[in-house]
Amino acid sequence: MDVLYEDNHLIIVNKAAGEIVQGDKTGDEPLSEAVKKYIKEKYAKPGNVFLGVVHRLDRPVSGVVIFARTSKALARLNAMFQKSEVKKTYHAIVEGTPQPETAELQHWLVRNEKQNKAYVAGRDKPGAKLARLDYALLSKGENYSLVEVHLHTGRHHQIRCQLSAIGCPVKGDLKYGARRSNPDGSICLHARHIRFEHPVSHQIVEVTAPYPETLPIWRKF
Repeated sequence: MDVLYEDNHLIIVNKAAGEIVQGDKTGDEPLSEAVKKYIKEKYAKPGNVFLGVVHRLDRPVSGVVIFARTSKALARLNAMFQKSEVKKTYHAIVEGTPQPETAELQHWLVRNEKQNKAYVAGRDKPGAKLARLDYALLSKGENYSLVEVHLHTGRHHQIRCQLSAIGCPVKGDLKYGARRSNPDGSICLHARHIRFEHPVSHQIVEVTAPYPETLPIWRKF
Protein backbone atom coordinates (compact mmCIF):
# COMPACT_ATOMS: atom_id res chain seq x y z
CA MET A 1 0.00 0.00 0.00
CA ASP A 2 1.29 3.42 -0.98
CA VAL A 3 0.86 5.76 2.02
CA LEU A 4 1.40 9.39 1.02
CA TYR A 5 0.75 11.11 4.37
CA GLU A 6 -0.22 10.11 7.89
CA ASP A 7 -0.59 11.61 11.34
CA ASN A 8 -2.77 10.97 14.39
CA HIS A 9 -5.91 12.23 12.63
CA LEU A 10 -5.48 11.43 8.94
CA ILE A 11 -4.04 8.92 6.54
CA ILE A 12 -3.79 9.60 2.81
CA VAL A 13 -3.06 6.79 0.35
CA ASN A 14 -2.50 6.41 -3.38
CA LYS A 15 -5.31 4.10 -4.46
CA ALA A 16 -4.51 1.64 -7.22
CA ALA A 17 -6.96 1.21 -10.09
CA GLY A 18 -9.18 -1.79 -9.41
CA GLU A 19 -9.36 -1.23 -5.66
CA ILE A 20 -12.67 -0.28 -4.06
CA VAL A 21 -12.58 2.40 -1.37
CA GLN A 22 -15.43 0.99 0.69
CA GLY A 23 -17.14 -2.41 0.83
CA ASP A 24 -19.76 -3.15 -1.83
CA LYS A 25 -21.84 -6.03 -3.19
CA THR A 26 -18.78 -7.66 -4.83
CA GLY A 27 -17.53 -8.76 -1.44
CA ASP A 28 -13.96 -7.81 -2.42
CA GLU A 29 -11.79 -6.44 0.38
CA PRO A 30 -11.97 -2.64 0.26
CA LEU A 31 -9.05 -0.27 0.62
CA SER A 32 -10.52 0.90 3.94
CA GLU A 33 -9.95 -2.57 5.43
CA ALA A 34 -6.39 -2.72 4.10
CA VAL A 35 -5.69 0.67 5.71
CA LYS A 36 -7.15 -0.54 9.03
CA LYS A 37 -4.83 -3.56 8.95
CA TYR A 38 -1.86 -1.31 8.16
CA ILE A 39 -2.65 0.96 11.14
CA LYS A 40 -3.29 -1.97 13.47
CA GLU A 41 0.04 -3.61 12.59
CA LYS A 42 2.19 -0.47 12.44
CA TYR A 43 0.98 0.96 15.74
CA ALA A 44 0.19 -2.36 17.47
CA LYS A 45 -3.39 -1.19 18.11
CA PRO A 46 -5.48 -3.54 20.26
CA GLY A 47 -9.13 -4.08 19.34
CA ASN A 48 -10.94 -2.41 16.45
CA VAL A 49 -9.29 0.44 14.54
CA PHE A 50 -11.40 3.52 13.79
CA LEU A 51 -11.25 4.62 10.18
CA GLY A 52 -13.70 7.03 8.54
CA VAL A 53 -14.31 7.04 4.78
CA VAL A 54 -14.47 10.69 3.71
CA HIS A 55 -14.80 10.40 -0.09
CA ARG A 56 -14.49 7.82 -2.85
CA LEU A 57 -12.96 7.22 -6.26
CA ASP A 58 -14.52 4.98 -8.91
CA ARG A 59 -13.03 1.48 -8.95
CA PRO A 60 -11.04 1.88 -12.22
CA VAL A 61 -9.67 5.28 -11.12
CA SER A 62 -6.37 5.72 -9.24
CA GLY A 63 -4.95 8.38 -6.96
CA VAL A 64 -5.32 10.32 -3.72
CA VAL A 65 -7.82 9.10 -1.10
CA ILE A 66 -8.13 10.61 2.40
CA PHE A 67 -9.27 8.58 5.41
CA ALA A 68 -9.98 9.95 8.89
CA ARG A 69 -8.37 8.25 11.88
CA THR A 70 -10.48 10.07 14.48
CA SER A 71 -14.18 10.96 14.73
CA LYS A 72 -13.25 14.64 15.14
CA ALA A 73 -11.31 14.62 11.86
CA LEU A 74 -14.10 12.71 10.11
CA ALA A 75 -16.81 15.20 11.09
CA ARG A 76 -14.70 18.19 10.08
CA LEU A 77 -13.55 16.66 6.80
CA ASN A 78 -17.13 15.76 5.86
CA ALA A 79 -18.10 19.40 6.40
CA MET A 80 -15.10 20.59 4.36
CA PHE A 81 -15.99 18.35 1.42
CA GLN A 82 -19.60 19.56 1.52
CA LYS A 83 -18.38 23.16 1.37
CA SER A 84 -15.88 22.37 -1.43
CA GLU A 85 -12.98 23.42 0.80
CA VAL A 86 -10.87 20.44 -0.29
CA LYS A 87 -9.17 21.24 -3.59
CA LYS A 88 -8.63 18.21 -5.82
CA THR A 89 -6.74 18.08 -9.10
CA TYR A 90 -7.22 15.22 -11.55
CA HIS A 91 -5.05 14.20 -14.47
CA ALA A 92 -6.51 12.23 -17.36
CA ILE A 93 -5.06 10.74 -20.51
CA VAL A 94 -7.71 11.23 -23.19
CA GLU A 95 -8.17 10.20 -26.79
CA GLY A 96 -7.35 13.01 -29.22
CA THR A 97 -6.74 16.62 -28.19
CA PRO A 98 -9.46 18.79 -26.65
CA GLN A 99 -10.41 21.98 -28.48
CA PRO A 100 -10.04 24.58 -27.16
CA GLU A 101 -7.03 23.51 -25.11
CA THR A 102 -8.41 25.23 -21.99
CA ALA A 103 -12.08 25.63 -21.16
CA GLU A 104 -14.86 25.36 -18.62
CA LEU A 105 -17.45 22.71 -19.43
CA GLN A 106 -21.07 22.89 -18.34
CA HIS A 107 -23.50 20.06 -19.01
CA TRP A 108 -26.73 18.81 -17.49
CA LEU A 109 -26.27 15.16 -16.49
CA VAL A 110 -28.75 12.45 -15.64
CA ARG A 111 -27.76 9.24 -13.88
CA ASN A 112 -29.00 5.82 -14.97
CA GLU A 113 -28.80 3.72 -11.79
CA LYS A 114 -29.37 0.41 -13.57
CA GLN A 115 -26.50 1.02 -16.02
CA ASN A 116 -24.36 2.84 -13.43
CA LYS A 117 -23.76 5.52 -16.04
CA ALA A 118 -24.28 9.26 -16.54
CA TYR A 119 -25.65 10.89 -19.68
CA VAL A 120 -25.66 14.44 -21.00
CA ALA A 121 -29.25 15.69 -21.18
CA GLY A 122 -31.31 18.85 -21.47
CA ARG A 123 -31.75 20.92 -18.33
CA ASP A 124 -35.50 20.17 -18.35
CA LYS A 125 -34.92 16.40 -18.20
CA PRO A 126 -36.25 14.97 -14.89
CA GLY A 127 -33.36 14.35 -12.50
CA ALA A 128 -30.88 16.41 -14.54
CA LYS A 129 -28.15 18.11 -12.49
CA LEU A 130 -25.74 20.82 -13.57
CA ALA A 131 -22.14 19.61 -13.91
CA ARG A 132 -19.23 22.06 -14.15
CA LEU A 133 -15.50 21.50 -14.51
CA ASP A 134 -12.53 23.22 -16.07
CA TYR A 135 -9.71 21.52 -17.92
CA ALA A 136 -6.35 22.47 -19.37
CA LEU A 137 -4.17 20.61 -21.85
CA LEU A 138 -0.81 19.74 -20.27
CA SER A 139 0.80 17.69 -23.04
CA LYS A 140 -0.17 15.97 -26.26
CA GLY A 141 1.12 12.96 -28.16
CA GLU A 142 0.22 11.38 -31.46
CA ASN A 143 -3.03 9.73 -30.32
CA TYR A 144 -3.51 10.82 -26.71
CA SER A 145 -3.31 13.96 -24.60
CA LEU A 146 -2.76 14.64 -20.90
CA VAL A 147 -5.25 17.07 -19.37
CA GLU A 148 -5.63 18.56 -15.91
CA VAL A 149 -9.15 18.79 -14.50
CA HIS A 150 -10.70 20.71 -11.59
CA LEU A 151 -14.25 19.90 -10.56
CA HIS A 152 -16.73 22.60 -9.56
CA THR A 153 -19.50 20.09 -8.88
CA GLY A 154 -19.43 16.46 -7.79
CA ARG A 155 -21.70 14.51 -10.11
CA HIS A 156 -21.65 10.77 -10.79
CA HIS A 157 -18.87 9.91 -13.30
CA GLN A 158 -18.69 13.61 -14.07
CA ILE A 159 -15.17 13.84 -15.52
CA ARG A 160 -15.62 10.67 -17.55
CA CYS A 161 -18.96 11.79 -18.98
CA GLN A 162 -18.05 15.41 -19.71
CA LEU A 163 -14.72 14.64 -21.42
CA SER A 164 -16.48 12.03 -23.53
CA ALA A 165 -19.12 14.64 -24.45
CA ILE A 166 -16.45 16.82 -26.10
CA GLY A 167 -15.07 13.87 -28.07
CA CYS A 168 -12.15 13.08 -25.76
CA PRO A 169 -13.04 9.97 -23.73
CA VAL A 170 -10.61 8.88 -21.03
CA LYS A 171 -8.22 6.21 -22.34
CA GLY A 172 -9.51 2.75 -21.46
CA ASP A 173 -13.00 3.95 -20.48
CA LEU A 174 -15.17 1.73 -22.69
CA LYS A 175 -18.31 2.78 -20.79
CA TYR A 176 -17.87 6.33 -22.09
CA GLY A 177 -16.73 5.65 -25.62
CA ALA A 178 -13.02 4.78 -25.47
CA ARG A 179 -11.86 2.74 -28.48
CA ARG A 180 -10.20 -0.01 -26.44
CA SER A 181 -9.70 -1.11 -22.85
CA ASN A 182 -6.48 -0.95 -20.85
CA PRO A 183 -4.77 -4.31 -20.20
CA ASP A 184 -5.21 -4.00 -16.42
CA GLY A 185 -8.86 -2.91 -16.60
CA SER A 186 -8.05 0.60 -15.38
CA ILE A 187 -9.00 3.88 -16.98
CA CYS A 188 -6.44 6.67 -17.31
CA LEU A 189 -8.00 8.98 -14.74
CA HIS A 190 -5.86 9.78 -11.72
CA ALA A 191 -6.59 11.91 -8.64
CA ARG A 192 -3.21 13.63 -8.83
CA HIS A 193 -3.18 16.29 -6.09
CA ILE A 194 -5.11 17.38 -3.03
CA ARG A 195 -4.86 20.54 -0.92
CA PHE A 196 -6.80 21.37 2.23
CA GLU A 197 -6.56 22.82 5.71
CA HIS A 198 -5.87 20.12 8.29
CA PRO A 199 -9.12 19.60 10.24
CA VAL A 200 -7.35 19.69 13.62
CA SER A 201 -3.99 21.48 13.32
CA HIS A 202 -5.26 23.91 10.63
CA GLN A 203 -1.96 23.63 8.77
CA ILE A 204 -2.16 23.40 4.98
CA VAL A 205 -1.76 19.82 3.75
CA GLU A 206 -0.72 19.24 0.14
CA VAL A 207 -0.22 15.78 -1.29
CA THR A 208 0.66 14.61 -4.82
CA ALA A 209 0.11 11.01 -5.88
CA PRO A 210 2.63 9.48 -8.30
CA TYR A 211 1.20 8.17 -11.56
CA PRO A 212 0.39 4.44 -11.76
CA GLU A 213 3.39 2.31 -12.68
CA THR A 214 1.25 -0.44 -14.20
CA LEU A 215 0.64 1.40 -17.49
CA PRO A 216 3.70 2.57 -19.48
CA ILE A 217 1.71 5.35 -21.18
CA TRP A 218 1.71 7.39 -17.94
CA ARG A 219 5.51 7.61 -18.21
CA LYS A 220 5.23 9.19 -21.66
CA PHE A 221 3.79 12.33 -20.12
